[in-house]
Amino acid sequence: MVSSVICSLHIQSSVPATPNKKNTNIETLRTDLLYNFKTPFELKQIHSHIIKTNNNEKYSILPLNRVTSVCALSCDFDYAKSLIQRVSPSHYDEIVIWNSCLKNFAEGDNPIHALLLFSQLRLYDIRPDTFTCSFVLKACSLLSHLVTGSLVHALVEKLGFQSDLFLQNTILHMYASCGLTHVAQRFFDKMPRRDVVSWNIIITHLTKQDQIQLAHVLFDQMPKRSVRSWTAMIAGYVQCGRPKEAIRLFTLMEEAGAKPNEVTVVAVLAACADLGALDLGRRVHEYLNKCSFGRNVRVCNTLIDMYIKCGCLEIAQKVFAGMEERTIVSWSTMIGGLAMHGQGEEALKLFSIMSRIGIRPNGVTFVGLLHACSHMGLINEGRRFFSSMTRDYGIIPQIEHYGCMVDLLSRSGLLQEAHEFIKNMPIKANGVVWGALLGGCKVHKNVELAEEAIKHLLVLDPLNDGYYVVLSNIYADAGRWEDTARVRKLMRDQGVKKTPGWSSISVDGSVHEFVAGDATHPQTEEIYEKWQELLKQMKLRGYVPDTKVVLLDMEEDKKEHVLYRHSEKLAVVFGLMNTPPGTPIRIMKNLRVCEDCHAALKLISDINNREIIVRDRNRFHCFKNGSCSCREYW
Repeated sequence: MVSSVICSLHIQSSVPATPNKKNTNIETLRTDLLYNFKTPFELKQIHSHIIKTNNNEKYSILPLNRVTSVCALSCDFDYAKSLIQRVSPSHYDEIVIWNSCLKNFAEGDNPIHALLLFSQLRLYDIRPDTFTCSFVLKACSLLSHLVTGSLVHALVEKLGFQSDLFLQNTILHMYASCGLTHVAQRFFDKMPRRDVVSWNIIITHLTKQDQIQLAHVLFDQMPKRSVRSWTAMIAGYVQCGRPKEAIRLFTLMEEAGAKPNEVTVVAVLAACADLGALDLGRRVHEYLNKCSFGRNVRVCNTLIDMYIKCGCLEIAQKVFAGMEERTIVSWSTMIGGLAMHGQGEEALKLFSIMSRIGIRPNGVTFVGLLHACSHMGLINEGRRFFSSMTRDYGIIPQIEHYGCMVDLLSRSGLLQEAHEFIKNMPIKANGVVWGALLGGCKVHKNVELAEEAIKHLLVLDPLNDGYYVVLSNIYADAGRWEDTARVRKLMRDQGVKKTPGWSSISVDGSVHEFVAGDATHPQTEEIYEKWQELLKQMKLRGYVPDTKVVLLDMEEDKKEHVLYRHSEKLAVVFGLMNTPPGTPIRIMKNLRVCEDCHAALKLISDINNREIIVRDRNRFHCFKNGSCSCREYW
């Protein structure tokens, strides 16, 4: 092949070098080929031209990084090696050239190519340096390729590179990325020198493995901390469902004078969303605007989610409207937020706009749409969206989508259809799916199907106290008190304890938490006095305590006493006492709002001319002027 190319170029070069346009074009073509060859064959064309024209100076301008990239993974490795040695005869120059190629592979779309090239280098006995090892270890980390990573570690020891701290950190990161926690910890403990990067690597890995306590022990031992150290711990606490600790740590970070970056901000906003810590969320938003982080799409998406979950839908919409760039996450978050706040029509309109401008939905988008349909009772629209997922977008429904459909049908009273839907699902129904059917049975008082659902739930999720409580409610509504007692006994026998209901409210940056019958708050006495005043006004407007939600065997007046001390009522009264007139009151609750509290909060919103926003386990209820955004469909 090479000889034919030489012959071809020989014929071309034997033509008199008359300065005409044709010869100029040929020379331009050769020059372009010199810098833009893409295959070993084209490289050999250039090489042949250099030999034929006896122009050895051209060797020096051969782009060797291109030579390595083109020949590294082909059967022409030996050819590339000989060509490099001709241009750069020293060993040092050669490994620098190969390192450049390794770096490109390790940081590119196919890091496996770095491992393949490394095996060629070892096969041809090309001595690696510290950079070689670091690039290959980076590829191993990305691929979780422990075998090659361990070999490189052994090579580092053999070649005496142990004093290179950057390389030691890269090895530590490799073991952590491969999931070998114990090996990474042992390696960390034996490191002769550590810097803040070493500590950050091991702490970040431990937080990702949900070993937050051990991570915090190491964090406390750090001789010096960077922003990344604080961020790793804050994000770790958010990830393991402990937002209070995340916010406490962020406060300490501020006191230490460390300035948060975009990753820190995303983690803190997520913690604010979980807790409903609106005051801190707003302060972080102000910080974003000062630091220009507000243009970051991921930050904006988290900001939207925070405002939605803190009950500030209008501000979330303003953030969304002001974004210079939006991703599918932006659209899906906004659609899901509108649905959660009872604005299903707006959610569907937003999806229509999104479709019109060519944004392709994903599975999360459809979860939001199906929730919107479920909370509005839009059965036909929900069926259409569910079918559209696969038909129009090739999205295979997941368990979340099936759960939404069962919820839609169950809420609408189509319990038999919902049951058939579950039986015909191509994937096994989980506790959420059967729980949706059970919830529909409670609304529509279907004892038979409730008992069918609970049979599955006792197998799938036997320790979830919520399902037992719902079944107790269903039996109580039907006047089947013996069955109610039987369910309570079953809970005791199974060791299942009812989750205590709590409600929280943030006032002046402090989160106040209440439980049912709370007597621990400093303002307890004033709260109960204020409640008694409210109760008189409520009864004048027709309020009658709904004692059937109290499943304890006691006198009616005692049941009323229990009702009056539900946590959301206490939180609302505290809010009325401690916030300026006319300002919204925002409550976060860990369980569903009961029917009695729902009726009471509607009246309180009207009596006090206050907007009361309650986020319960399922959705938001916005009480205003005596009505609720859920339209009694919850």
